[in-house]
Amino acid sequence: MQEAVGNCCCAPLLAELDPVLRVDLLNRLFFDRLEHKMGIVDRLRKQANDNWNQTFYLLYFRTLGDSQNQAAFLTLAETVRYGQLLWERQKPHVVEAMLLGAAGLLSLYPQDDYTRMLRREFDNCAQKYGFRAMQLGDWKFGKMRPVNHPVLRLAEAAEFFSQDEFVLNRTLQCRTERDVRELFCIEAPEYWRTHYLPGVESDERPKRIGRDKANIIGINLVAVLQYAYGCYMGKEELRGNALELLESLEPERNHFMKRWEALGFAPANAFESQALLQLTKNFCILKRCDRCPVGHCIRCVAEKKEKVNSKPKNDRK
Repeated sequence: MQEAVGNCCCAPLLAELDPVLRVDLLNRLFFDRLEHKMGIVDRLRKQANDNWNQTFYLLYFRTLGDSQNQAAFLTLAETVRYGQLLWERQKPHVVEAMLLGAAGLLSLYPQDDYTRMLRREFDNCAQKYGFRAMQLGDWKFGKMRPVNHPVLRLAEAAEFFSQDEFVLNRTLQCRTERDVRELFCIEAPEYWRTHYLPGVESDERPKRIGRDKANIIGINLVAVLQYAYGCYMGKEELRGNALELLESLEPERNHFMKRWEALGFAPANAFESQALLQLTKNFCILKRCDRCPVGHCIRCVAEKKEKVNSKPKNDRK
């Protein structure tokens, strides 16, 4: 079921608002949303016992899944730990077997030579690390494009974590959209060029995280982690880099932003779209128009104009 988007009826007024007031308003909304995300990172950091590599790993999987599978991806990251993937990193097919097997997805589809090999590798790893596969009911597959399927996302994740031991450091160094795409848009292993699902052949084409998903990773993983790490380590420059990255990234392409654009206000970048998401989810959807900061700002401007217009002409000089 698609999440409600609210009326967003103040979009035309927001577009017409004085630019200085609009920037101030969007800044306040953005930092309210950032505070919420910082709370998520802090919970993951505590769960990871202050290990920032494991924190990054948990946040990566949380971001990798769409909203309906976010919890399942996070559960998988808690099952197969980052250190275990690093130990097997030189054997990418083993990393892939660990993730797909622990997710409980290897038994869901027709078997072929490749998936039987993955199953054997997972059985070995299950004995070695004590893995227990997740239940299929943990995953939701309805109304999903093939490129977003958890199986394909996990194959891409396996290749990502096999490429470099220092992905956290490289993530903290991202400065532009291009940096994000070069780091995260990794092609899945060769088998997946002709498969979207295990055991089911498709037309040949490379399978990698696309531009839109990379943009979401830039917003919800890279920038958030940079800001949180900068705060935790007292690195002001890193916090500034995170904000600059958000200003350079495109706004999200989702039904919330489509609604705002249709009504007359199109966000210029990811910084603004994050502010609009905060406004939508905390005011528009909940119909809290009486508490809405946009409405309050517009009312203040209107009252100020009314006071000026009500004064005698001699008093306006």
